[in-house]
Amino acid sequence: MSIRNVRTSDAGRLAEIYSHYVLDTAVSFEYEAPSADEFIKRIEHTAAKYPYLVCEKANIVAGYAYAEAYSKREAYSWTVSTSIYIDKDHRREGIGTRLYASLEQELQKQGIINLLAGVAFSEEEDEYLTHDSYLFHLKEGYEKVAHMKTVGKKFGRWYDLLWMQKKICRDDSRYFSYDNRGKAAHES
Repeated sequence: MSIRNVRTSDAGRLAEIYSHYVLDTAVSFEYEAPSADEFIKRIEHTAAKYPYLVCEKANIVAGYAYAEAYSKREAYSWTVSTSIYIDKDHRREGIGTRLYASLEQELQKQGIINLLAGVAFSEEEDEYLTHDSYLFHLKEGYEKVAHMKTVGKKFGRWYDLLWMQKKICRDDSRYFSYDNRGKAAHES
């Protein structure tokens, strides 16, 4: 297994991996699977500022993870939302753990402190949604910080959304300073 930065040439494979989560599960709240062309746009937009990584196994992309801005407002500059998707035939092989570890290393280099992950949830598992994503994020050190009920409707059913958070730097003072107006600014 190897982890590397995404390329736009990966778009077709990423679209293939993600389509399972859109069409067959409630993990994603999208209804239509994006095309490879749409994935190129998403890759270019995200990778321009944040890490977007893929995991290759036997020279085939088996999963991907990325971070994006949690909010456009300046005060959130040290907080990102993370996403991860593993090929349905390569789950439980350690790919997710390796991707998230690499993603966290890259985000720490950028001075990111907080990781947030939105996780679809239902008290009772069903054929569209298990507790796997929730349990994976707990295993990776995230904690549940919010539970929004019945916010996504898919397959004629309502699903909840959990916000999971992981702090990757305990000493946030080393990542920023303040100017004379109290405005936070990343250290250079």
